[in-house]
Amino acid sequence: MLASVKTLLSSIVDYAGLFPPAKLPLHKAMASYVDHQLTSYNWMLNRFVLPTSQLKEFEALQPTFQLKQWPLTLIFSKNWELEIEMVRSLYSKNQLSITSLEFPQLSSIEIQRIIPNLVDEVEVFFEIPFSVDLQPYLTVLKNTQTSAKIRTGGITIDTFPSANQLCQYILSFANAQIPFKATAGLHHLLPGNYRITYEPDSPSTQMHGFLNVIVLAALVYWQKITPQTSLELLQESASKNFHFTDDAISWRNYRLNIAEIEEARQRFFRSFGSCSFQEPVNNLKYCLPYDSHQSHPQPQFT
Repeated sequence: MLASVKTLLSSIVDYAGLFPPAKLPLHKAMASYVDHQLTSYNWMLNRFVLPTSQLKEFEALQPTFQLKQWPLTLIFSKNWELEIEMVRSLYSKNQLSITSLEFPQLSSIEIQRIIPNLVDEVEVFFEIPFSVDLQPYLTVLKNTQTSAKIRTGGITIDTFPSANQLCQYILSFANAQIPFKATAGLHHLLPGNYRITYEPDSPSTQMHGFLNVIVLAALVYWQKITPQTSLELLQESASKNFHFTDDAISWRNYRLNIAEIEEARQRFFRSFGSCSFQEPVNNLKYCLPYDSHQSHPQPQFT
């Protein structure tokens, strides 16, 4: 795989096999995570997404798997006060590798109340819906070392934000210098009309492409692209407009070198949650150039 692509997509997928549409039992989701760690694409795999309600069951099952490191992102419920204390206890005892916490949709006032109680060493994401006034959330999160989380899909058509909504949020996060992650709906490399679930009678809808989202995030982080052109990139489905070399990624005439990509991933777009690891991998495997010795490799999308 090209070095630029590996930099762009390193540790990009938070594996959420417990959540719909996959909705696997915990032991099967854990087994799948172990299997993914053993593949040649394990460099794309990041955290195991676990609701706090299943933490005890996870601790009981963990010794049955031959995997030393289980980087966890814990999904909090509305009972966040009790769960924060539980995480503090676990973290202090070094019992689990808790690398991040994800809060449900809360008001900006509630988030402001939570922030002083957080564990400093753990990355924190607050989910912000597309149905609210974004500005109060930006004001609360800015300069706090916390991050935003947005939902880019789900199991019903209404859970998928429009390109305008998603673009505006990404631009706003960049202007406020607030890192973010996405969750759900980003199984495909490029935008298109896809089935929402794995059921044969599943409805289809327009979904966003994870390549578009990540490249856009990097370009707006470096202030290399205008709002109007940002929207065009988010909706880009023509493979010929993406170019990859070993040391850079370009869309049209907008270029990102490896150092720029790496900083944008570290400081701005963090990852995306997906109930499937194999789908994003398969999209990448069959669609992007693998030979790093090509001078001007072109993606071969299907």
